Amino acid sequence: KEETEEQKEQKHKTFVERYEKQIKHFGMLRRWDNSQKYLSDNPHLVCEETANYLVIWCIDLEVEEKHALMEQVAHQTIVMQFILELAKSLKVDPRACFRQFFTKIKTADQQYMEGFNDELEAFKERVRGRAKARIERAVREYEEEERQKRLGPGGLDPVDVYESLPPELQKCFDTKDVQMLQDTISRMDPT
Repeated sequence: KEETEEQKEQKHKTFVERYEKQIKHFGMLRRWDNSQKYLSDNPHLVCEETANYLVIWCIDLEVEEKHALMEQVAHQTIVMQFILELAKSLKVDPRACFRQFFTKIKTADQQYMEGFNDELEAFKERVRGRAKARIERAVREYEEEERQKRLGPGGLDPVDVYESLPPELQKCFDTKDVQMLQDTISRMDPT
């Protein structure tokens, strides 16, 4: 039976709490042989939860501007996603076929390798896009918080009010010259 979103979330959370160190270790591996051996020793990591964790970690790394590390973890994310895809296409448990993936990739024909690399590049682009969007959202939220802090009585933002003034009035405020301000106002058209 299908899991609810809450059940999936709880399963993911529990899995990550239990295996975060191991997932991170897998994310840092570079060589096919090392990855295969690590998954042989830790077959419970061959699952959707690991892939999901690695995706989020990639975005976090990109936000933190750790680009080289993001690219490394992205590689391992695609390794995991390819294993999961292979399992789907063979209709078997991913733990039963991850060795096949490594055999296939190590003896890979050009086409399979290109498919892997294309998917990796596309994934890194998506990660960069998501990270950029997250940063932009944080900047917008920060700017809005700052604006809220500045609001004066009547809910007006002093910066907005200042910027809406004609240049000759802005100059009076810039120089903090009250006499100049009074003279300028008296010369202005009241309409």
